[in-house]
Amino acid sequence: MSVLTGERDGTEARRGGAPGRRASGRNGRSSAFFVSALDGSPRWVAGALAALQGALLSLLVVVLPAVAAYVATSADPANEGVEWFRSVVVGTSLWLAGHGVPPVVGGAQVTLVPLGVTLIALFTAWASARRSGVVDRSAFVSGTVAYAVVVGVLGASVAGPVAGLRGLVGGALVGGTGMAAGLLARPEAPTWRELTRPWHGRLPIVIATAVEAATIAFASLVVVAALVVTGWVLAGRTTIVAIADALGVDLLGGAVLALAELAFAPVLVVWAVAWIAGPGFAVGEGSHFAVDAMTGGTLPAVPMLGALPGGDVVGGPAVLAPLLVVACGTVAGWYVHRGLRGRQGLRAWSGSAACVATAVITGLVAAVAMLPASGAIGPGRMTELGAPALLVGGVVALEVLVGSLLVVLPTDRLLRAATAQALLRGWQRLRRR
Repeated sequence: MSVLTGERDGTEARRGGAPGRRASGRNGRSSAFFVSALDGSPRWVAGALAALQGALLSLLVVVLPAVAAYVATSADPANEGVEWFRSVVVGTSLWLAGHGVPPVVGGAQVTLVPLGVTLIALFTAWASARRSGVVDRSAFVSGTVAYAVVVGVLGASVAGPVAGLRGLVGGALVGGTGMAAGLLARPEAPTWRELTRPWHGRLPIVIATAVEAATIAFASLVVVAALVVTGWVLAGRTTIVAIADALGVDLLGGAVLALAELAFAPVLVVWAVAWIAGPGFAVGEGSHFAVDAMTGGTLPAVPMLGALPGGDVVGGPAVLAPLLVVACGTVAGWYVHRGLRGRQGLRAWSGSAACVATAVITGLVAAVAMLPASGAIGPGRMTELGAPALLVGGVVALEVLVGSLLVVLPTDRLLRAATAQALLRGWQRLRRR
């Protein structure tokens, strides 16, 4: 039974596949799910309710701290005349920002996406679909639509019709991804390889292997970037603490500030990808953080920004950071080598072509990842944050290509044989002369 095709077989198909029936999954376990008053309802109802549950959970995770901060500071004279519902609007705006709907703060649009909120929304959608979803195409579609409608309606209510349209698109991407992952995690769901076999089998083996190798390359790059950010935080912990102390926030204010910074923490990881690759990133107009140069400027008093690489990191061993991307390329190259080894119908250039395709796909994914991590968080200098997507994608592709070729070219049996034959023919021609 497929989440995308909605195919059913055996007894379940004849019985109508009620959501509340027990289904034996791929791991041999039985799964009784959604046994309630809705037992026997159409599958799309279960999918829509699972999506609504996921959206509500992630919304509460963001809104409740904002309400708690209002309640704790309601006696402050500075908050006189501010209604409690304003805190709900602020929390909702942050939640919408995680879905690509930019809020307006102080008359300026905040287009930098809090990727931490996005990850929370993905997790709650995944958990809800995994717990109470139904592995069926109609459930997936209805869940995606329901999630998108929630984001669109809230966006239109808070920021107008244009924000509502952006909410529909962002909600469909986030909700659809979380729902798909959650449904595929259910015991009775098909494996990812089973699900993708129809189109995977139609792709040339070179492209199919490149897609998988690119996934490994980018995942490795993200792990490396996360480790680099951890090093930045440890190196800049003194600055971070000094900024936090200078703000003079109380315990509750510090907790709210920490949660807000966690919402943007994954953006640092994306910036680290640009830093490792070489192009670097900007935090304010005129600034530039790269392995070989650092041009700073006045930054907002935000503790998280104290983790940015300083002048003591520029140069020296840091200029070798792009070799980390090359290393990720070697991992992908080893996967290409193993994926093509022993395959029939390959040419001498098949391994090299797979490396090129791997590099291009990895570069495209890296460029797309730069888009939500680039934008503005305020007026003036703060309208320019992030890294140039096309430049970063191109550099990452080139470095992954170098790394993958370093592995594939020496280990490619067909290429070695073709090269030997070409050299032999050339030598024979020289002797005839």
